[in-house]
Amino acid sequence: MITVEESIVAVVLFCWVVFVALVLTRSFYHWMKNRGVEHNVAVYYNRKLIHMLAGGVVATFVPFVFSSSFFPFIMAMLLAVFVYTPHKIGRIMFWFQTEDNMYEVSFAIMWGTVITLGWLVSGGDFWIGILPVLFMSFGDSVTGVVRNVLYKRRTKSWWGNVAMALFSVFVGAVLGAAGMLAGAVASVVEHFEFPPIDDNVTVPAVSFAILLLAKLYAPWMLKF
Repeated sequence: MITVEESIVAVVLFCWVVFVALVLTRSFYHWMKNRGVEHNVAVYYNRKLIHMLAGGVVATFVPFVFSSSFFPFIMAMLLAVFVYTPHKIGRIMFWFQTEDNMYEVSFAIMWGTVITLGWLVSGGDFWIGILPVLFMSFGDSVTGVVRNVLYKRRTKSWWGNVAMALFSVFVGAVLGAAGMLAGAVASVVEHFEFPPIDDNVTVPAVSFAILLLAKLYAPWMLKF
C-alpha cells in the first residue's frame, strides 16, 4: 500500500540524487579542474561519486523506508530517462557523462530492476536485491578509485578488484556465506568486459543470480 510518508521519502531521495548529479558533482568537477586534474580523470571520479552517494546511499535507505519496491523502481526508471536524455539531445552533462558510452543509464536501470526482482523473489525482503546493488555502487567504485589513483585513466587492474573484494565480501556477510560468495564472484566479474554489456550489468546480475540460486537450492547459505 502506497502511503503519504513513503511518497514524501521518495521525493526527498529523488531530489537528493538530482542534487548530487547536477550540483555537487559539477562543483566537485570544477574544484578538481582548478587543481590541475585532467578532464577524463575528474569525470571518472564524479561517476564513482554518483555511484556511491546516489546509488549506494539511497539503496541503503530502501529496506528501512519502503514497504514495497514500487517507489525504488519508479525512481530508478525516472533517473534512467534523466541521464539518457542529454545523450539523446546531444548535450551531455560533461562533468560526469561521456559521449562514448551511456553506462550511467544501465546503472539506473539495473539498480531499479535488481532491487525490484529481489523484493519479489524473496517475498518482501529487500536484501537479496540490495546487496548486488551495493556491490555495483560501492564495490565497483572502490575498484574504480583505486585504478584511477594508480593509472590516471579508465582501465582494468586486479589491484582494484582486490580492493573491491575486501569491501564486497565483508558487506556480503550480512546475508551469510552466499552473500560473501556473491561479493567475491562479483569482484572477479568486474574485471572483465563483454561489450556492449558493461559491469553495471554484469556485477549486479551475477551476484543476484548467486543469491537467488542460494535461496532456491541452498537456503542454509543465506542469513536473514
